[in-house]
Amino acid sequence: MTDRLVKAGFQAYLVGGCVRDLLLGMSPKDFDVSTNAEPEQIQALFKNCRLIGRRFRLAHIHFGRHIIEVATFRGPHIKHDKNNSHAHKDGRLLRDNVYGTLEEDAWRRDFTVNALYLDAQNKTVLDYVGGINDHQNKILRLMGEPITRYKEDPVRLLRAVRFKAKLNFRFDAKTEAPMNEVAPLLKDIPSARLYDEILKLFLNTKANDIFDMLRHYGLFAVLFSQTEICLNKATSQMPLALIKQAMENTEIRLKNKKHITPYFLLATLLWEPVRRLSEQNRSSFNSDTQAIHAAANEIVAHQVSRIAIPRRITTPMREVWALQPRFHKQIGIRCLRFLEHPRFRAAYDFMLLRAQYGEVDEKIATWWTHIQTLDPTEQKQLTRPNRSKQKRKPRKKSSDQTTVN
Repeated sequence: MTDRLVKAGFQAYLVGGCVRDLLLGMSPKDFDVSTNAEPEQIQALFKNCRLIGRRFRLAHIHFGRHIIEVATFRGPHIKHDKNNSHAHKDGRLLRDNVYGTLEEDAWRRDFTVNALYLDAQNKTVLDYVGGINDHQNKILRLMGEPITRYKEDPVRLLRAVRFKAKLNFRFDAKTEAPMNEVAPLLKDIPSARLYDEILKLFLNTKANDIFDMLRHYGLFAVLFSQTEICLNKATSQMPLALIKQAMENTEIRLKNKKHITPYFLLATLLWEPVRRLSEQNRSSFNSDTQAIHAAANEIVAHQVSRIAIPRRITTPMREVWALQPRFHKQIGIRCLRFLEHPRFRAAYDFMLLRAQYGEVDEKIATWWTHIQTLDPTEQKQLTRPNRSKQKRKPRKKSSDQTTVN
């Protein structure tokens, strides 16, 4: 791709995470290209190109199921007139984008290690910001004045945590210092964008490290405020341990190339608020299931106002929660029908996780594990009510009873 742009008379370089990962000996997941060709010029060279964006147009070039993002060099904000840079009421800086040179583009990026350009034709790396030195010293450094850069885009806080965990780098002191202070700015990021970022953070082989850092820098409290409150009020380590075990299980599955369902991990993250609220309001409902349904409605409604978790995720989350009381019923036909429920397996795994930390009796977990190993006849026998009746003794004749002939 860069060859075609260069042959057409343009500059073109691989840039960002793909260059960073290649230098670390890692396999990049995505490839981004930066060029001095403008979007319409890029589109003219590639038939499989689609332009996206309003404030700054990007070219997406499709190769089968893969997309390579091509961006025109961006210029510095000094090129803007005063009307193109303004502050949002919450303190975030909103700035439009303008085209620039290669070096100007480098200084517009977030971290120095993400501002390295690979000239694929000459096999050289271009560095205008000291990124190679930081790369070698394993330092994650935000370019420019950190508070200003975080205000421009508070999602950089989440990216900083994710990159630190992924790369096993350490923060530059100036990059780290204001993180707790500016964490509340995440409240004003569009909820749909935050959902995408949450998936990147937690569906990750470093999920536990990321979770710990999010809490340390006050970011988790903004993203999952109800859960953070519950964790701080907890009288034991059980709620925290349950979440961290779920994170560890996610890491293991990802390392083993197994499928991950986001709803299960999110159900774990929000379970403690749901559990506490359902117990608090239990007397107002006829059953545990009704109490959980009501609590789930309230907790999920609050959560999606912050992070736009789609219905295809919240629906199975609710089902997993609502099915938990059914594990306490081990007699009768409904027990057998429960085994056939489409969400049984996820609910069962969730129950096992709870049992691991004492929230569910281990005997219950063992019973449900055992019944799944039986054939249908044995399952029916195991769930049959105990109706053993004593054999009726013959009635004794009373002393005053006479026989009539």
